[in-house]
Amino acid sequence: MGKKIAVVLTDYFEDSEYTEPAKEFKEAGHELTVIEMEKGKTIKGKQGEASVTVDASIDDVSPSDFDALLIPGGFSPDQLRADERFVSFTKQFMDDKKPVFAICHGPQLLITAKALEGRGATGFKSIQTDMEYAGAKVEDKEVVVCSNQLVTSRTPDDIPAFVRESLKLLQ
Repeated sequence: MGKKIAVVLTDYFEDSEYTEPAKEFKEAGHELTVIEMEKGKTIKGKQGEASVTVDASIDDVSPSDFDALLIPGGFSPDQLRADERFVSFTKQFMDDKKPVFAICHGPQLLITAKALEGRGATGFKSIQTDMEYAGAKVEDKEVVVCSNQLVTSRTPDDIPAFVRESLKLLQ
C-alpha cells in the first residue's frame, strides 16, 4: 500500500533533489502532494530544468493527511522557513515521529522548527555548523538515518543513498 508524502517546495529548489526522489517514490507506488503558498502555481527549480505545479496550499493541508514529509534543498527551504505555517507543518511531522526526508539545505526547515536537538543528521556543508548549533549530531556522510524517522543527505551526489534509505522507511 502506497504512502502519502507531503513535499514542501517553492521556487529555486534544487531540481534533481525533487525530481529524482519524486520519480523513485512514485515508481514504488507512493503518492506525492507538492505544497506551497498557492495551489495551481508553477514553481521552477534553480537549474531551470524542472517546473512543478503546486498541488495544495499550505492553508488547505494538515500533517495528519500524510504519512511522510520530503524537503528538497536549494533555496526553497530557506524561503519556506520564513513562513511560520511551513515551520509548524514540518515540526508536526517530527513531533508525530513520521518519516522526514531532508536533503542538502532541506534541514534548514528543521533548524527553524527546533526539531534537530539530539538527532543524528547531515546536510550541505555550509549549514552543518548551523545544524550543530541546533543540537544535531552532524555526520559528514552520504546519508544519515536517525531513529527510523529522519533521513538526511548532503548533496545531489547523495541522492541514490537518500532515496534508498527513504524508501526503506516507507515500507
